[in-house]
Amino acid sequence: MSSRGPSRRRAHIAMIGVPMVSHVLPSLEIIRELVARGHRVTYANDPAAAGLIEPTGAELVAYESTLPHRDNIWPEDPIEASGLFLDDAMAVLPQLRAAYDDDPADLYLYDIGAYVARALAEAQGRPLVQLSPTYVAWGSYQEDVGAMLAQLPGADVLEARFKEWLAGCGATTLDVGEFSGVPPRALATIPRAMQPHADTVDAERISFVGPCFGDRAKQGSWERPAGAGKVLLVSLGSAYTQQPEFYRSCVAAFGDLPGWHVVLQIGKHVSPAELGDALPANVEVRSWVPQLAILEQADAFVTHAGMGSSSEGLFCGVPMIAVPQGAEQPMNADRLVELGVARRIDTEAATAAVLRSALLELTSDPEVAERCARLKAEVRGDGGTARAADLIEAEL
Repeated sequence: MSSRGPSRRRAHIAMIGVPMVSHVLPSLEIIRELVARGHRVTYANDPAAAGLIEPTGAELVAYESTLPHRDNIWPEDPIEASGLFLDDAMAVLPQLRAAYDDDPADLYLYDIGAYVARALAEAQGRPLVQLSPTYVAWGSYQEDVGAMLAQLPGADVLEARFKEWLAGCGATTLDVGEFSGVPPRALATIPRAMQPHADTVDAERISFVGPCFGDRAKQGSWERPAGAGKVLLVSLGSAYTQQPEFYRSCVAAFGDLPGWHVVLQIGKHVSPAELGDALPANVEVRSWVPQLAILEQADAFVTHAGMGSSSEGLFCGVPMIAVPQGAEQPMNADRLVELGVARRIDTEAATAAVLRSALLELTSDPEVAERCARLKAEVRGDGGTARAADLIEAEL
């Protein structure tokens, strides 16, 4: 089926998301594609995400989320963080029932953080497909990770709360581990190469479609400056940008580096003045950048190793310096190192000398270049947006 080919029938497809930019962005092109194929697509999320969702053509179904998406301050404790998602599901379910009980979807799509979606779909007896923007549970996940989490303080209280909610919310899957971690069907919008223990993932339930990109012209373009021999992008994503000391280290490491042009994204919370009085001529400072447009032209990437940025780096075949900040990023950084396309440098060790040495070593190693090219071809062969839409239509 082509990306604009006719579907078997026009259906009501509902996406249930959470108001976190890193969770909304990976599946937007899938939503846009389903709309383009003639489906009626509704997208339930907090109004804070409306600006991202509405350009896809999907109809926003607004709900009020209790997640800390406005200040983006998340607890470091994984049990406490999981409790926030459960609290959100409890608060959002009555709101979604008001919207969907009289207008049920033929198929529900949902983000990994939207527990509420599975409860709603199971109560209505409707099929559902998870869209995972990060890695999925592998064969021994419960033994490797689940058992460890179960030993943490507060885990037993959280599980009891979760069980009580499942028993009364209409869900038919009452085992907490299965409900939260074993979707009946899932599409992973990450490169298969980033998945831990990929050979043990249940291929009957989970399909790796890779990053789903589309036309990003509205995000703006970027042109490689005349005379720039090589281009380096430095970006810590959208949530970890308050790092003026790290940016100063990057300026010291890469400023005036012969033949290199540096694009330094510093976010909206750091002022260029905090980087010093006179920046080197080869350093271009931005509060925000069209990241993929730059990576398509870049020769190296300093990244926080978020899954989205890691995927874009692999998609563009760019060697990376991974400086993980939190969440799953240390694991992603280690995986990029295992793949042979990155060096991991933790923030406290990211001196100018260490950063410069890593860049020069990475970009002069022919084996790194070969691995980057091979992985770029693999990622682009996963099928992306069109394959994801085909698989979703197959579930109708």
